[in-house]
Amino acid sequence: MKAFHRVLLNTAVANTATAFLWFGWTFWVYLETRSVLLNAILGGSYMALLSISSLFFGVLVDRFKKKHVMVFSSVLTTAGFVLAGGLFWLLPTESVTDLRAPWFWILGGLILGGAVVENMRNIALSTTVTLLVPDGDRDKANGMVGAVQGFAFLATSIFAGLSIGFLGIHWTLGLASAATGLALVHLLWVPIPEEGVQRDPDAATKIVDLSGSLRAVRAVPGLMALILFSCFNNFVGGVMMALLDPYGLTMFSVQIWGFVLGITSIGFIVGGLVVAKRGLGTQPLRTLLLVNVALSVIGALFVLREWPWLFVLGIAAYMFLIPAAEAAEQTIIQRVVPLERQGRVFGFAMSVETAATPISAIAMGPIAEFWLIPWVDSPAGQATWGWLLGEGDARGMALVFVLSSVLLLLVVLLAFRTKAYARLSRAYAASAPPARDVVS
Repeated sequence: MKAFHRVLLNTAVANTATAFLWFGWTFWVYLETRSVLLNAILGGSYMALLSISSLFFGVLVDRFKKKHVMVFSSVLTTAGFVLAGGLFWLLPTESVTDLRAPWFWILGGLILGGAVVENMRNIALSTTVTLLVPDGDRDKANGMVGAVQGFAFLATSIFAGLSIGFLGIHWTLGLASAATGLALVHLLWVPIPEEGVQRDPDAATKIVDLSGSLRAVRAVPGLMALILFSCFNNFVGGVMMALLDPYGLTMFSVQIWGFVLGITSIGFIVGGLVVAKRGLGTQPLRTLLLVNVALSVIGALFVLREWPWLFVLGIAAYMFLIPAAEAAEQTIIQRVVPLERQGRVFGFAMSVETAATPISAIAMGPIAEFWLIPWVDSPAGQATWGWLLGEGDARGMALVFVLSSVLLLLVVLLAFRTKAYARLSRAYAASAPPARDVVS
């Protein structure tokens, strides 16, 4: 566990630096352009690249030592941020904010690429839990991961808003580059006791082993259904990605909005600590579905009125439940999938689950900006939805939150009645702990 704690701490620092820059970049872009559509494109592009690259990342995690993968990820992320920072310092601001010029897209591409590559570490971290933590404690270890991610989100949200508001994008880039560089240096001294790599004899030597990933997933009854459910769940998450910042920045300044995200992320920390202390019970799949019932109810209620206290309370409650949902899926995969296949399974799961998010995020941006927001603000829209949504500047975005949450609730309730739910629950209960032969 001592080795796991050191790996977790290093990953937390690296993820915090990456998220700090990505949050700051999206804040800065929205404030410079005031475009919901562009904000949705940025979020959707991030998720699209994450989906495409995760299959490749999973193969690397299975094929090489976990520490080597983490170091490789850190080198690429640091290089991308340093290059972007250097260009920002050399170019005038008006050149960067001109969407018709290439510099905005080049710099955004470097930041985006660095942020995407960082997720290779997260796939490696999920398999490291299997490698370093006994089977009975993995749900609690996954809760610790959630708590650390919540702390990183707290620091990121607060300091990204302050950095953009008071220092600007140039210093934000410089701070993120320095932090990722320090995390890379520290990682070189973090031991991961792994004598060798468990090779899957059935694995192909392809860069992207889609067929091998599918075989590994299909070998577990009901696991594909779990991944597809999470895919749909992330479809709803794309709505949050596209509209949460614009909705929040409608009510708060960028500095206050950063504090709001930071304060509400305490819920993420507390939720992760609760899972780390109490675990998920003997039926993590049932826990996952119950958590999603609660998330859908919260998503439908916290924007019914444009009241800051209601919005903040809803985000905090949403954050509190997320670690349990994430830990449940990870715990199931860590139990039912052999270690030598987990990189590809986690990569495949991330690829499929995130595939829906860019579709919903990119599609929802123009729908909200050009149709729902103007229509709900019109007399006809007020007459139709005013009784439910009240009045305010963001009622069109609120309607999107409500409709998507109701749809999620219906799907979750149906999932309880499926055969896949019963099969995967039985497979989890019957699975023996995976072998840990590579641990010294």
